[in-house]
Order: sequence, then C-alpha cells, then structure tokens
Amino acid sequence: MTMHRTTRIKIMELNPHLMCVLCGGYFIDATTIVECLHSFCKMCIVRYLETSKYCPICDVQVHKTKPLLNIRSDKTLQDIVYKLVPGLFKNEMKRRRDFYAEHPSVATNGSNEDRGEVADEDKRIIADDEIISLSIEFFDQNRLNKKDGVENETTREANVKRYLQCPAAMTVMHLRKFLRSKMDIPCTFQIEVMYEDEPLKDYYTLMDIAYIYTWRRNGPLPLKYRVRPGCKKMKLSSPRDDVTGGRRPDTESDSSSDKPNSPAAAAPSTSSSLPSPSTPVQSSQPSFPHISTLNGVSAKVGPNGQAPFSKACKASLNGSNCLG
Repeated sequence: MTMHRTTRIKIMELNPHLMCVLCGGYFIDATTIVECLHSFCKMCIVRYLETSKYCPICDVQVHKTKPLLNIRSDKTLQDIVYKLVPGLFKNEMKRRRDFYAEHPSVATNGSNEDRGEVADEDKRIIADDEIISLSIEFFDQNRLNKKDGVENETTREANVKRYLQCPAAMTVMHLRKFLRSKMDIPCTFQIEVMYEDEPLKDYYTLMDIAYIYTWRRNGPLPLKYRVRPGCKKMKLSSPRDDVTGGRRPDTESDSSSDKPNSPAAAAPSTSSSLPSPSTPVQSSQPSFPHISTLNGVSAKVGPNGQAPFSKACKASLNGSNCLG
C-alpha cells in the first residue's frame, strides 16, 4: 500500500520557475510566448522583441514580422507568483500607485490592478501578516434533535458560533490548541478542525485554507470543529529489549511471569514476551498451595498468589500466625 507523504520545499527551489531571465526578478505581469511557452515579465519581453524576433531562452522564432502578436498574458502564472512570494503583490501595488501619483498625465483607462487600486473584497492575494476574520462552530451531523420540531437547548448552546481574528500564518494546529485550552477539553479527546465536512491538516495555515477553498472575503472564513475520543496505542517490546534487559513500559497486557516475585519468573520464556491470556503460564514447580510470609506472618495462598476468600484469616500486628 502506497503512503502519501507531504513534502515542504523552500521558495528558493522554485525560483527558476518564478523568475524572469531578462531582468532576474520575479514575474510582474507574466507574459508567455505562444510558440515555446516560455514566460517573462511583460515589459521585459516587449522591450526585447523590439530588437529581436526570437525567444531569449530557446531561440525559436516568435513571429516573422510582428512578434508581439504571439505573446499572451498569463494570469494564472502571475497569481501563483503573487501567492508564493511574500509581500510581492503588496509592494507592486504600492509602486504603481506611487508612479501614477507622480505622473497623473500618464494615467490610462486600465484596470484597477494596473493602477494599483485594488479593493479588499476584490483582492485574492493574502499576506502572511494579514488579519483574517473566521467563525468557528461545533460540527454536528444530527444538528437538530427533533422533539416536536423544536431544537434541543443543549444542541442550541453547542452550535453557537464564535468569531476570531487571527494572523493568516496561523496553523490549524494552533487553532486546535486554542480550542482545547479555551473549552477545557481533556487530552483524552481528539479535536478536528474542518472546512464544511472535510478535516483539515495540522500544517495548513489560514492562508492555505483560503486559497484551497477559494474564500471570496464575502464574510468570515467558516470553520467547524468536532471532538472525538482519542485512541491509545499500546507499545509492545521487541525481543531485543528482553535480551538486553531494556525497560518495557507497563501495560495491561503484562503477564504474571514478567513480575520478579512471581513463581514463574525463573522459567525462561521460549515464545513471545507477551503470551496470550488464554495460554496458561507453565512453571517448573508442582502446583500446590504456597506459603507466603509478611512481617513474620505466614499464610496459605493459592496458586494465583492470593489468599482464598472462602476461609477467614485472623492476624494481628504482633507477629502471630494466621489461621487457615
């Protein structure tokens, strides 16, 4: 069975796919040549094609006479660059606003993004230090406990929405810790943060969630959570630990042969260190009642190491014998 593993890479490893070879910077208004699909900044490739009709990378002919006809704006690539490079979109919009403020006569009838004037509801790019509003509520599949069509009071209180303002770089793991601390949820229970009915990964940031689920900023980012009983994993010791005398954690599956005071402790184990509960522990000694002594007080005990409950045992603290 193939396991899917998430790999996190640095932005430097993606730079060759995000940078223009003509200016050496990240793509701004990414533009792609139709013939070879190589991309450049719009201003860089337009200036280059004024003196050449060939691609700067592969030297393929763009067009015989009018190379500008065979280049296209690549909005998808530009959005990827803006989302991957922190602060690039914000700095570029500020640079455009400053330019048109100093040169009002050059202002054109372009889009708001061309002039650097992008409203918050139209902006798709989220910065790491941006504050995101979100709502969190309890996820309940049987949300309405219908009793004559009236919602139960307990269910109504559990489904109350909470509103938070958090940095875009905050992860789901931080949100889970906040919920556990705020609502006093014991560690024996597991908290899952969800978008609609889909659980979210711990390493997802709020910015990742907004990009993955195309949050449109038309309201708080809607998140939900649910609480599930946690499962405890029993650790089994390896045969090597038994040979080297390594310490094994105490579990409920420990047999009586693992205890030093057990009569079967001296018998070597020929099978697994954890015998099946249905398998009787064999001892080299005959199975007759043993005599145990405690502070000079002797008493008959059964093979299981406990005194029989059918007989009353009278003992005193002065070391007198126990009556069987």
